Amino acid sequence: MSRLSEQLREAIEEEVATGRLLPGVHLDEIELATRFGVSRTPIREALSQLAGEGLVEMRPRRGAVVAQASPQRLIEMFEVMAELEAMCARLAVRRITEAEMLALQGVHERCRNAADQRDPDAYFYANEAFHNALYAASHNSFLTEQAQVLQRKLRPYRRLQLRVRNRVQRSFDEHQGIVDALVKGDVELAVTSVRNHVVVQGERFADLLAGLQQMTETPNCPAAPVTPAAPVTPAAPVTPATPSGA
Repeated sequence: MSRLSEQLREAIEEEVATGRLLPGVHLDEIELATRFGVSRTPIREALSQLAGEGLVEMRPRRGAVVAQASPQRLIEMFEVMAELEAMCARLAVRRITEAEMLALQGVHERCRNAADQRDPDAYFYANEAFHNALYAASHNSFLTEQAQVLQRKLRPYRRLQLRVRNRVQRSFDEHQGIVDALVKGDVELAVTSVRNHVVVQGERFADLLAGLQQMTETPNCPAAPVTPAAPVTPAAPVTPATPSGA
């Protein structure tokens, strides 16, 4: 993909994650090209990449739409995500370096600041960085790639969970348990802490269902345009936020 297509992919992915583009919304190539100030070719390339990631579906006679997962499908995805991250934790206990531990603790402090400020958006990005640091500490590139692919698919729903009352603080407390387990070198505690942090069950499942219903009932919000790579210059560009990673 070209640099422009990659920028567009990240911008559209960000709009899906933030709820600007809701599940089931039709992604019209002409409308997107006009809004982003680019031709249809890089838009088509970006949508194709998003379809490969599972964030967009290509439907006959309707074209591209934002993927909409059923509650059962979401639970299955979170179950797999929990096991992938638990595996990362198991390897990280043995393989994490001193520099990586310091980096993880640094990101953990970013999470603390966002939690103290009760800012779910800031926490969302710090949380992604925390999980990516955990993946990197596994020193297994294939496992990291698979975790990040599924993380991208779950971004809108992981963000949605942070809107639930007190979830940000509880998430931070769970992060603290993960960091403590890694510092102690306790494999089973790290695995259990990560698995329980990610898996969706009980009250969290009910909260997720309520959030999904609210998402589908909320009118679609207009989004800001992306700054494309030269030589294309849109009318009123805004550089999209770059995701931290899962």
